[in-house]
Amino acid sequence: MKIRKGDTIQVTAGKDKGKSGTVLTVLVKTEQVVIEGINVVKKHQKSKQRHSQGQIIEKSMPIHISNVSLLEGDKPVRAGYVFEGEGDKRKKVRVARPSGKKL
Repeated sequence: MKIRKGDTIQVTAGKDKGKSGTVLTVLVKTEQVVIEGINVVKKHQKSKQRHSQGQIIEKSMPIHISNVSLLEGDKPVRAGYVFEGEGDKRKKVRVARPSGKKL
């Protein structure tokens, strides 16, 4: 997957289209990401003890990876891979497709 934890991304489709944020977690099996402050849902939680109150929690839910794109500066870009080095010391590096800069 070309999107990793800590990346700054922008939502390209859905109810939060145009918003940007940082990736909190990446769910590899389902190809989804959880973004800070995006796709927020209110969850009603029961009280855990006998005399305490329940509460409403706001929680960021996963969004599919096809509905987000990486940000380079303030522009959304596609990511690709390039190999650097020679022989046994080759490294796979992420780059922005239009400019070729490292991400």
